[in-house]
Amino acid sequence: MEWWIAFTLIVGALCVLMVIGMPIAFAFLAVNIAGAYIFWGGVAGINQMILAVMDSVASFSIMPVPLFLLMGELLFRSGIAARLMDVLDAWLGRVPGRLSLMAVGGGTLFATLAGSGAATTALLGRILVPDMMKRGYQQPMTLGPVMGSGGLAVMIPPSALGVILAATADISVGAFLMSIIVPGLMMALSYAIYVVLRCYLQPQLAPAYVAEKVPLKQRLRDTVVYVFPLATIVFVVSGLIFLGIATPTESAGLGALAALILARLYGRLDWPMLKECLYSTLRTSIMVLMILSGSSAFSQLLAFTGASAGLVDVATSTDLSPVMIVISMQVVLLLLGTFMESLAMILLTVPIYFPIIEALHLSPIWFGAIMLLNMEMAAISPPFGFGLFVMKAVAPQGTTMMDVYKASVPFLLLNSVVMLIMIFFPSVVLWLPSLAAAK
Repeated sequence: MEWWIAFTLIVGALCVLMVIGMPIAFAFLAVNIAGAYIFWGGVAGINQMILAVMDSVASFSIMPVPLFLLMGELLFRSGIAARLMDVLDAWLGRVPGRLSLMAVGGGTLFATLAGSGAATTALLGRILVPDMMKRGYQQPMTLGPVMGSGGLAVMIPPSALGVILAATADISVGAFLMSIIVPGLMMALSYAIYVVLRCYLQPQLAPAYVAEKVPLKQRLRDTVVYVFPLATIVFVVSGLIFLGIATPTESAGLGALAALILARLYGRLDWPMLKECLYSTLRTSIMVLMILSGSSAFSQLLAFTGASAGLVDVATSTDLSPVMIVISMQVVLLLLGTFMESLAMILLTVPIYFPIIEALHLSPIWFGAIMLLNMEMAAISPPFGFGLFVMKAVAPQGTTMMDVYKASVPFLLLNSVVMLIMIFFPSVVLWLPSLAAAK
């Protein structure tokens, strides 16, 4: 059978199963079993698929995922993250779009503490959006900044989705987490500049109000009590990896331990809360492991049928430059992001894209960082981005999906600008990993 026929059958069947609503993990499992039986020689092929699944879930590189998830659960459910917003509010002063800027600052801070964009969006939405609406803020300055800033959790370590992408693509998790820091901070800066400029030019979008004055002494005390300990966790998670002292798995374990100690010191740790954190972490981790195992077998299936090699030959035989091929890949991902969830996109495209990137002699870490930004954009891409539905769920009553769609557009454009900078200036992505490697 020609490779393109096998590729069409395998990917087509997977897409059909996803469209009819089958969960991602079970869609991959069904296609893998059928493909292994047809292309790998019946029962012997299914046995080979089982070995591939076992190898994928036994990988040490995916250990940080449940630990990062547990750390985020502890910080959110203990209320520490909400207290951080109060400290940030006290320092901002009377700047244009004060509450919208708080969403950007809060999203950046929360991104360093949890790897879930959906959780950050939900928390910021519940804390800030009702107050914004009460003070007369318009939807472009309420919904948009919360959605955009919530997605920063994908692009600033610890990023659970980033660990999954690195593990799936078989690249260094530590180097990859370092590579996304500068692009993530660039996104946060672009959001902040956009909010301040637009609120300055259109003050009716974010009416000024008199904020409660907090004495300097109290602000300093709250910063020491609530911000500095969290900064320690940030250092444990990212700093130790950068310095080469700890692996991503070790830093994730230390981060989870530090979050547990912090919750206990603040008097927020009790058995019901800890049980809920462990249950939520276990449930999400099982889902991730099931999807990863399906993706691993899917990659081997594509390789065995010759589909991966055929796609590499097609890509390398075109007259397009490597950069134009990369841009074309991102356009495809953007289109997929309008109707497909981020995890599904990663697991579908990584086995197809990364062999092409290696054949073009491009940096897989650089390409992976660009691809991860695309995943963040997918979460707020109309009509089916998951972040859009999270925002709708926590938005005030009367908010329509069209309101959410309109609010997401400026932040999609800002992300596109950052993506183009990453494509044409690879040093933005590779600078920190090169520093870490030199130590």
